[in-house]
Amino acid sequence: MTVPLAEIAHARSGDKGDTVNIGVIAWRAEDFEVLRREVTAERVKAFFGELVTGEVERYELPNLGALNFLLHGALGGGGTLSLRTDAQGKTFASALLGMPVEVAVSNGTESASN
Repeated sequence: MTVPLAEIAHARSGDKGDTVNIGVIAWRAEDFEVLRREVTAERVKAFFGELVTGEVERYELPNLGALNFLLHGALGGGGTLSLRTDAQGKTFASALLGMPVEVAVSNGTESASN
């Protein structure tokens, strides 16, 4: 079953220069494996398309049930140089939570709603 990432995780984002940092944290420990499988650096880069001109790095924090992403070249030069509406990358986390992910179906309901 396909659901928005927000069904199984929450997120927070910010910036360092021209790089956006996004932390994605599973709501439940058992959903961390879905994050690992579905929320790859490649998928995140593709999801943001032309907004991210550099590479996307992914770091795993299994003890926290979280992933951390660095999106290089995502802010049009960074906070003081960028003409973008969100020069500090604060809305990137909210946007990423709309990315579709595949979750297991159990007893006729999605795993995130149990």
